[in-house]
Amino acid sequence: MVSRPASRIVRTWHMDSRRWDGYAPRAGDVVIATHPKCGTTWTQRIVGLLIFQSPEPLAVMEVSPWVDSRFTTPIDAIMARIEGQTHRRFLKSHLPLDALPVLDEVRYIHVARDGLDACMSWHNHTLHYKRFELLDKAGLDDETIGRPYPRPAADPGDFFRGWIDGAGAARAMEPDASAFFSLERSYWTERRRANLLMVHYNDLTADLDGEMRRIAAFLGIETPAPLWPNLVEAATFEAMKGDVGALLPGLENAFEGGAAGFLFKGSNERWRESLSGADAALYRRRAGAELSPGLDRWLRSGRLAAGDPATMDD
Repeated sequence: MVSRPASRIVRTWHMDSRRWDGYAPRAGDVVIATHPKCGTTWTQRIVGLLIFQSPEPLAVMEVSPWVDSRFTTPIDAIMARIEGQTHRRFLKSHLPLDALPVLDEVRYIHVARDGLDACMSWHNHTLHYKRFELLDKAGLDDETIGRPYPRPAADPGDFFRGWIDGAGAARAMEPDASAFFSLERSYWTERRRANLLMVHYNDLTADLDGEMRRIAAFLGIETPAPLWPNLVEAATFEAMKGDVGALLPGLENAFEGGAAGFLFKGSNERWRESLSGADAALYRRRAGAELSPGLDRWLRSGRLAAGDPATMDD
């Protein structure tokens, strides 16, 4: 049952929210919805470990399709793959929550990260990407965009300033800071929904076992005690790097360095090495103006430091 339909359409070089129009939910479906480079693949791996109850690596993009992606697989093929799955389904989205249908029988997991970390990880992602012609075509084929994908600046400071500014066609980026803040506000507004779990990258890094237990409880999944340590170990960044070829096959065609270039370092605060103090201060001022105090604190620090979003007054 739809408890709240999508209230807007999002069409970018990467995404088209209309691709969800043909989605037929099953009770127990899971939607992992994040801004890019905020722990999406990590959370897909965690949810897959819990659903399959096995540490064996599975091809993440096959078992957990990105529904709103418009530049790779045709939507008919995505829907056919989803419909053919017999396991409990877990799907990926990079859409804001107000561009997704919210369904009572579906569980939503939103994973967030500090904007500076997300921006710098996105910079690395775009520098390694090799298939811009796919994004060019998506933009040129869409009358609401009508142009090729903007190429990323090589210098991280220049990239950040384009991301935080987003002004002018020559510097416009996707996603930019405005899209980041808008997406995070959309989940924060509905953070008390019983079928929405708010997870933070910092907390996954600090207490992977504890956060996996939160996710398992949210999904109603019980794991035999002897198996649990094996699942947690398989979800560590080190184990995922070791299994990267099986988890992310075929990425050598899309990324320099293949899957290893996609699954880069998994660490926070790399922006300190690349951005000036003025850049960081610019971001903090913008975040303070765009976000409520509670959301600003949570995005910067996570639940363990700032509190549980579901119980925060804001």
